[in-house]
Formats: sequence, C-alpha cells, structure tokens
Amino acid sequence: MRVLFEIVHPADVLFFRRPMEALRGRGDEILILSRHKDIACELLDEFGLPHRPISTAASGVVPLAGELMRRDLAVYRAARKFHPDIMVGFGGVAISHAGRAAGIPSVAFYDSENARLQTRLTWPFITHLYVPRAYGGPTPSGRTTRLPGVKELSFLHPSAFRTDRSTALAAGLDPERDNFFVRVVAWRANHDLGKTGWTVDLLRRVVSRLSEEGAVHLSSETQLPEDLRRHAYSGPKAAVHQLLAHCRMLVGESATMASEAAVLGVPGIYAGRDFPGYTRELEAAGLIRNIPAPNAGSLLPAVEEMLAMPRQEVMTARDRYVASCSDWGDAVVDAIDRHGAREVG
Repeated sequence: MRVLFEIVHPADVLFFRRPMEALRGRGDEILILSRHKDIACELLDEFGLPHRPISTAASGVVPLAGELMRRDLAVYRAARKFHPDIMVGFGGVAISHAGRAAGIPSVAFYDSENARLQTRLTWPFITHLYVPRAYGGPTPSGRTTRLPGVKELSFLHPSAFRTDRSTALAAGLDPERDNFFVRVVAWRANHDLGKTGWTVDLLRRVVSRLSEEGAVHLSSETQLPEDLRRHAYSGPKAAVHQLLAHCRMLVGESATMASEAAVLGVPGIYAGRDFPGYTRELEAAGLIRNIPAPNAGSLLPAVEEMLAMPRQEVMTARDRYVASCSDWGDAVVDAIDRHGAREVG
C-alpha cells in the first residue's frame, strides 16, 4: 500500500511512529507531510523518519486560517503526485479536505472534544474517524469507531515500551533522589484561543514544593524565568518518556502528558483548562487527579495527597486499566488496511 501521513504536532509523531515502522517493515510505502510545530520535525529526524515540511504553525485566528488553506493545497498537490491508497492523520483537517477533493480515503484519530472549530471543519469530509470510548463530543454518524483506552497506548503500550534506566539517567534522572516531572504549555493551539495557563507564581510554588522532595524536571513550551531555568529538561527529546517512567509523580497542565504518565503507572495531576473525556476516565480508574481552575489553594493540597500515595497502588490500577484497552498502534494499522483504497492481500 501507499500511505500518506499528515503530522501537525509532536504528539502525532509519537502516535504514528510504531504504525509507520510496521508499514515500512512489511513493504508499504509511506509519505510524511510535516509541520514546523514545537519539536515535531526534530522528533521525526531523531527517529529516522524522512518527511516533507509543508507549513509552519501560526498563531491567532486569521494566521491559522491562512496556514490551513496553505496546508490543504500542499496536501492535495502531494496526494496527486504520490497517489496514496489512504491518508491518515491525528485531527485530520487537511487530509479530510484534500481527500474529498482528490477522491482518496482519509482516516483521522482524535480525542479532544473542545476543538469545536477543528471538528466542524473535518467531520463532514473525513472518510472514517477513530476516537476513545470516553469521547463526549459529536462524531460522524456511521463513520466513527470507538476504541477502548487512550491514544498514548499507541507508543506506551506495555507490548511496545520497555523502561530503560540507562536512557533515563542520560536524560537527567537523579539516581540519588526521587524525581518529579512538571509540564506547562503555551496554549497556542487552534482550540486554545483565548485560554491562559498557570501563573509564574503558581509554577514557582509547585517547583519549590517538589524540590523539597527531590529533583524536578521542568518542561515548558514558553521561555522560563531565570530562577527556574536550572530545572529545565535538557535531555534528548526522544528520551523524555524514559525519564517520566522513572519519576515519582507528574504535575502539569498538559492532558496529554497526564495520560502518558497514567499508562506508565506514574501518579499524575492534571491541572489544566479543558477536561476531555479520557481525563475523566483516567481519574475514575485511579490513575490521575484532575484539578479544574488550578490555583495554589487547590493544586498544592493535591500535590500533598499524591505524595502520600504508594506508587504500587497506581501501578496496579494501571495494569487493570491497560488490560481493558486496545493496543492503539495495532489499531492504526488495522484502520489503514480496512479503509485503504487498495485491497490488502
């Protein structure tokens, strides 16, 4: 088969890496259309996945609209030259439009109910959609499949991910103390317009408290104040999950990283602005704690409660949860085989 992948975010690289390698391993040909967004292109390079950048992430309503039009045209032109049997993406706006125009099946995976504008632009045109079973937003009637679990099970499923302490040490793990991971985001995605995150004061208070217990690894999409830079994660981009897997706790405003911590069996606190269905499912499973409208009065007590939680309790809950879920890496390949224009022999 010939498969076109659209990569618009670093998380897409992680999500599709294993399916891409599986397709290449069986002799299929793939084309990766990438986007300069945070470290997306750098990750593709680190993983040895050749790609073609076709746009740079914009910020604001009008610039984002302009970028989308350019991506639509670039994906359409690439598809006309590559002749894929199917186009695949996470979110899938451009592939849904280009696929409809070119008569090529398009398949999207997605998990964020709050991206209303993006979904309104995509769902009418996408051939088929895959969402988590906990997804609470509208989906295309008769063209949606619900998968048990979360998207992180594409690359962190126990069948695919093995912890490696040497890699974690090279990424900055302190072998003498407990380690903690803190993640703050920029709130610049198309579904984040008008939203803001933690204050610098709140970030300082969280880092200060965790520093009393051990080493803090701070990952930020924006520039950090000088007094916090010594905590900044500086290890290899591709090694962050090895470090996270060896941490005692994750605290942050990224739902994605809270989900990653959950499937790794690391106690997590998600203190963000949106709470998609999967974050509520993970909390019900005993894997993370959700803190809406975070401030010092709500977040710091949650940190204290999580510090008192035995790690084994979360690991047991993780094993129970994952046993009920799909291997999303396999699900991507199955979807490609099911919806591709060329019959797989």
